[in-house]
Amino acid sequence: MSQSAASGAFAAWETPAVAAANFLVVDDHPLFLEALQLAIHSAYPNAVIVEATSISEAKAAIAQRRNFDLVLLDLCMPGTRGFEGLIELRTLYPKVPVVIVSALEDSRIVHEAMTCGAAGFIAKSARKAALAAAIRDVMAGSLALPPGYAPPAAEHGAAQATEMMRRFASLTPQQQRVLQMLRQGKLNKQIAHDLDVGETTVKAHVSEILRKLHVASRTQAVIEMSKIDFDAVMSGAAQVAR
Repeated sequence: MSQSAASGAFAAWETPAVAAANFLVVDDHPLFLEALQLAIHSAYPNAVIVEATSISEAKAAIAQRRNFDLVLLDLCMPGTRGFEGLIELRTLYPKVPVVIVSALEDSRIVHEAMTCGAAGFIAKSARKAALAAAIRDVMAGSLALPPGYAPPAAEHGAAQATEMMRRFASLTPQQQRVLQMLRQGKLNKQIAHDLDVGETTVKAHVSEILRKLHVASRTQAVIEMSKIDFDAVMSGAAQVAR
């Protein structure tokens, strides 16, 4: 073996190839999907990026690959309200870190997103370099938050909503579905039909929901969940941003 060939072989042995980072971008806006791709590739040139335009597509992608290093999620996705998409992904795949990338930068929204288990919160208004830096920070194990973020002042009502949010996040995906149907006014028989399970199973889910939410009845569960007014927070933040 020649000296140059030997040195080349040694260099190859000394610096093994680094596995490409895997990202899942969940957003239904084509222009911002492209912007996020550019930001990711500026931080990780060899990154593998998978796109999803709904929570159902995101769940299917994670179930298929199960090796994503990071999920970048827009809060305002079709078919979901508020933090439901984030909570569902965190409940189904707790080991996959999820970072919120949103045009809504209200401190209350950032606070609730972190309470629901987000690994960071990045504003869509950030420039590409700032987006890339935030992504690198989260990949390195740090917390990424909007510049100047300060937790909202504690209020009794807000504290209660945050506590209920924590309890809601403790429900399993099936329990969350049952609770949503309870909020729609459906009876156990209707829920059993929709979920293709027995009424006994539905009753068991309802009992666990009441226990985890610390309430005594299904009516109280619906009332308590109504205090988590996602739409009010979202619309209020959007008005501030205008």
